[in-house]
Amino acid sequence: MIPLIFHPIYSELHLPIRHRFPIEKYQGIYDALIQQNVPTEWFLTPTPLTPEKLSQVFQPTYIKDLTTGTLDAKSMRRIGFPWSEQLIKRSLTACAGTVLTAQKALEHGKALNLTGGYHHAFADFGSGFCLFNDLYLAALTMLQNSAIDKVLIFDCDVHQGDGTAKLAQGNDAIITVSIHGEKNFPYRKQVSDFDFGLSKGTGDAEYFACVEEAFELAVRLHRPDAIIYDAGVDVHVDDDLGHLAVSTEGVYARDKYVFERAAQLDTPIAAVIGGGYQRDIDALVKVHLQLYRAAGVYM
Repeated sequence: MIPLIFHPIYSELHLPIRHRFPIEKYQGIYDALIQQNVPTEWFLTPTPLTPEKLSQVFQPTYIKDLTTGTLDAKSMRRIGFPWSEQLIKRSLTACAGTVLTAQKALEHGKALNLTGGYHHAFADFGSGFCLFNDLYLAALTMLQNSAIDKVLIFDCDVHQGDGTAKLAQGNDAIITVSIHGEKNFPYRKQVSDFDFGLSKGTGDAEYFACVEEAFELAVRLHRPDAIIYDAGVDVHVDDDLGHLAVSTEGVYARDKYVFERAAQLDTPIAAVIGGGYQRDIDALVKVHLQLYRAAGVYM
């Protein structure tokens, strides 16, 4: 069994017409996996986190204001979504999905969420479609296991994981790696343990070499006991917001390499899908599916 974490609410959010966020893609990934005859018993449903739980990790006033709908308009614009009760419920469930993915990865060696990668969320504000930082929460969850002393967050989303980097600063048990477009959002970068900024138009060969270098460097220097992998596909050549030139097979090669290295190291790995912003949902789903293909979910 390869645990796959999914809840229909991942895609159940009404957004304004032409909104930039492709909310339909999560249900699309689930439907595509079912069409690939992935066993339904592999899918697990997360229970939403509570605001009280989040307040133990993040700034309580921010959590209270956001979840009760009293966060100021400027802060909501920075997040990029209109406030609604459904937005909060969806976000609490999505983050719970990544936490459950982390737990199941420790049990089964690997597990994958069908959402996740909300790496622009800080302790006291959200940004870039991210309300709560699920990657940081998942790392803390893994560290509660007595066998885990160090967690590597390996972030291959095209946008720097600035919120994750800031949250993990000063925590030697969480190692952050970000491979991203140097001239892309966020314009004010934070300092990860390892940052690799790529030029616009970077293609398969240069991109894969950077991924390999970054991964091997982090593993050699820190020897993590667990890995959280943000497999953003906004590096794809057809992505509307990425500005890189990685092919679909290039995305697959990246994902396959990360899973294979985790297996060789006998290190549990929890994966999330990260960003991807093609307006053609079917085309976008096909790129995201490379993660599940690389993990051996289907052939």
